[in-house]
Amino acid sequence: MKKTRFLDSARQVLQIEAAAISLQLEHLGEAFERACEKILECDGRVIVSGMGKSGHIGSKIAATLASTGTPAFFVHPGEASHGDLGMITPKDLVLAISNSGETPEVLTILPIIKRMGVPLIGLTSVAGSTLAELSDVCVNVPIEQEACPMNLAPTASTTATLAVGDALAIAVLNARDFDENDFARSHPGGALGRRLLLYVEDIMHRGDEVPLIQAQQTLSDALVEMSSKGLGMTGVVGQDNKLLGIYTDGDLRRSLEQQVNLQTPIAEIMSTEPVTIRPGVLAAELVAMMKTSRINSVFVTTEELEVVGALNMHDLLRAGVL
Repeated sequence: MKKTRFLDSARQVLQIEAAAISLQLEHLGEAFERACEKILECDGRVIVSGMGKSGHIGSKIAATLASTGTPAFFVHPGEASHGDLGMITPKDLVLAISNSGETPEVLTILPIIKRMGVPLIGLTSVAGSTLAELSDVCVNVPIEQEACPMNLAPTASTTATLAVGDALAIAVLNARDFDENDFARSHPGGALGRRLLLYVEDIMHRGDEVPLIQAQQTLSDALVEMSSKGLGMTGVVGQDNKLLGIYTDGDLRRSLEQQVNLQTPIAEIMSTEPVTIRPGVLAAELVAMMKTSRINSVFVTTEELEVVGALNMHDLLRAGVL
């Protein structure tokens, strides 16, 4: 088989699946809106169920719902018949997926769900199927053909169902006014979660780890403090621990060029207008501020400039904020 035939086949699959998704735009209507309303009205969880390839799609839909503000999980219909129906409570809602609408394992559990009074939303490509008839709301997901040349392997149908599931999740997300902060709370281990949930106080150095010297000390003392704390700077404070100035690696290079004596009082050569940050600021905001100010280290202070911590770019990198 020539390489070009691989590409021709791939393009044909993508065209068929793209057409299947486009077809859903023509069929979205009142049933979709009612399905969204049912999900919003649900006081419990959305229980997604499906068999085979529909089950794989259902699992992904459940995960998308859960991560966008709608409590949801997947229940295998075969396992549901052997005890897992106990996971479903009267406050829940069931989202059942079957391309044909006649999947035996799915149909077996529907009468029990109906007797419990649990609302049922069906996703199927066959409008007159048993699943469609038993559903309180049936969202029809029609397709003209599968991408499989034998029109057998679920391909376009699963792609279209997944797209409609995403559409449900995002439509409900928008109705809930779900925002980035809500998303971050569902994804604390992800990059977005770290940017939106980590504050300066969560990653700053504290106590004896903070490089500080008194105003009356010398350049020699500053070098010892900078070397021992490893943050590329030292703060200069008064007796009240309030920040008077800062001395950095850059200042040291300039001092060496000017051949400043090591016994020079640090107060004479420090920078007197250091950039500071508050402990309750998001770490992501600090990143932007440090880039704008072109600095690599910063002291964390109160409004009265009392030093409570310090950090540098390496700390932000270790925390995964950068």
